[in-house]
Amino acid sequence: MVTRAAHIAASYFSHAAHHQISALGNGLINDTFLVTAAQESFVLQRINTQVFPDPAGMMENLIRLNQHLRQKSSSEVRLKIPQLIKTLNHHNYAVDPQKNVWRALEFIDNTVSKELISNLEEAKQLGFALAHFHCLFRNVALDSFHDTLAGFHVTPEYLKYYQSLEDKQGNPVDAKKVQRCRQFIDSLQAQASVLETARLKGLLTESITHGDPKLNNFLFKKDSNQVLSLIDLDTVKPGLILHDIADCLRSCCHIKESNSFDIERCNAILSNYLPEMHGFLNTWDYAYLYPAIQLMPFELGLRFFSDYLAGNLYFKVNSPEQNLHRALHQFQLCESITQQEGAIRQQIEIFRTAHR
Repeated sequence: MVTRAAHIAASYFSHAAHHQISALGNGLINDTFLVTAAQESFVLQRINTQVFPDPAGMMENLIRLNQHLRQKSSSEVRLKIPQLIKTLNHHNYAVDPQKNVWRALEFIDNTVSKELISNLEEAKQLGFALAHFHCLFRNVALDSFHDTLAGFHVTPEYLKYYQSLEDKQGNPVDAKKVQRCRQFIDSLQAQASVLETARLKGLLTESITHGDPKLNNFLFKKDSNQVLSLIDLDTVKPGLILHDIADCLRSCCHIKESNSFDIERCNAILSNYLPEMHGFLNTWDYAYLYPAIQLMPFELGLRFFSDYLAGNLYFKVNSPEQNLHRALHQFQLCESITQQEGAIRQQIEIFRTAHR
């Protein structure tokens, strides 16, 4: 794959250049590389078109984000959104001989991504950065954005897909783990429609969402707690901001050693997110925030488990059982959230009443 990336990188240089290519990040969908040359560096990605069948729409969404930001003053924008880099032929993406789609993005220098939160100040910064992203694009025209991932975060559809796979058993060696997953899904499947039902009733309205605000998609300034950028914008589209904040909490508050939910980190993130967003959130947003927090690990676990049963077609894996293990971890995290429901709801109510 590095060899293919090197071939495609030449589509972005105006002259012969010696450049280095190295793998970047650990995403589960796309392949990402850092291209470094004497005068410039950029991020090069091979888009998984099985997951994202509309790469042209993805690029146009990114361009529209940056066009919208350019209409604002520099004092209004405190978050860097990577810009799309066009090929020498002024195309939004390149295609290799194997028909793989590649795109280049601005590299945000002097930043690091993190796999673990090391202090509560970092958690607060994450809350502010996500809220700032939502505020920046609150008044953008939704119909100008492509829905590049139809059905994303529509949990009832993921449940329906899982149910179509119920006759598949996976590896017999994993029978007990498979049964644990099935039992957990059965116990919580009645909750699968809670957000979608509220959306269809008009209680929750759509706006521009990031779609995948997990911890390592926030770039921190080196040697600092400050978040400078939010990356991996493939999933940007109109949606429910509750999905974003809940998925951010799912990722950032996951204590991986025990698959438990860190409520202290949760409170730190919400303590900055909710005050920034108080002018935009209504009573129903607050009412459905806990159900969203509970639903996100259930949904992701359901997707991991379904992919395991289907033969690992969607998420990249290092072993045939990896998606099964991922599913179990998400279900354990969901259980931890459920056990702390009272405390989480109490904190949400404190923030709601403080900023109404």
